[in-house]
Amino acid sequence: MTEPLLVVEGLEVEFATDRGWVQVLDGVSFTVDRGETVGLVGESGSGKTVTSLTVLGLLPPESARITAGSIRLDGRELVGLPRRKMEALRGDELSMIFQEPMTSLDPAFRVGDQIAEVVRRHRGGSKRAAWARAVEVLSTVGIPHAERRARSYPHEFSGGMRQRVMIAMALSCEPKLVIADEPTTALDVTIQAQVLDLLRAMRDEFGTAVVFVTHDLGVVADICDRAVVMYAGQVVERAGVDALYEHPRHPYTEALLSAMPQLTARSGRLATIPGSTPPAGAMPAGCRFHPRCGHVVDACRDTAVAEHPLAEGGTSRCLRVSELALKGSA
Repeated sequence: MTEPLLVVEGLEVEFATDRGWVQVLDGVSFTVDRGETVGLVGESGSGKTVTSLTVLGLLPPESARITAGSIRLDGRELVGLPRRKMEALRGDELSMIFQEPMTSLDPAFRVGDQIAEVVRRHRGGSKRAAWARAVEVLSTVGIPHAERRARSYPHEFSGGMRQRVMIAMALSCEPKLVIADEPTTALDVTIQAQVLDLLRAMRDEFGTAVVFVTHDLGVVADICDRAVVMYAGQVVERAGVDALYEHPRHPYTEALLSAMPQLTARSGRLATIPGSTPPAGAMPAGCRFHPRCGHVVDACRDTAVAEHPLAEGGTSRCLRVSELALKGSA
């Protein structure tokens, strides 16, 4: 069997704080196959975005460091790769769609020029050819009158159209992998559906693999093939999307599913998860989810839990995984 396109193994990351170096990622592992969409799921503070930025080599070196683990893209090790080589990969083989395009696009330059700059940086060629490519990808992502709109500035686009521009920029060099960091969070549901359709078409047409970072399990069900559930800097469950929804194998996944709004009739109040994600440097002993877990037993409070491989595939970081019958979602 060929190796997956992206392999993240045992990734550990620390941030510099007033109290010294504090661990924020602990043994994060997952894979992404070619043409596959994998969701990184969890609450704010779970480590999703830090994982994405680490894969892209975008963590500030003066305040963040990788202390262990491996990141391989198409068999090439990215941990320890010199800055110039990493910069050559970003935008070419590896791209990112950021959450808020208005802070990612330069307001002083036309969107066509910004896309053309990426093309020339990684593909070379003339300004005219790069501009033509920029117009082409803007048209591909559904921006009408692409030749004219390429001469517009970011503030002249709506939020949904700006996100399309970001997707066009990410696609301009036909990367092998795109990391989408909550690209639909600030959009209304109609525009969100359009962006998801666009990402799905991108995957199907170009064979691009996608890592989709989100806290929205509804989006995961819509677009992802597999899900990686993160909590407090650790992966707590990995599974195919259908299996995850029908038969979650970690109490945190069950809690996330129960808190997801449903279109069906529901009695009582919307479920919530008590407490909050622990801050880095103040992780509880044992299972990190145990202070908020409805299935906790004494052993959970003092026993460090590793990921357990499951017979049906995937993994779970739960001490009671073999005895709990957790509730899924319709």
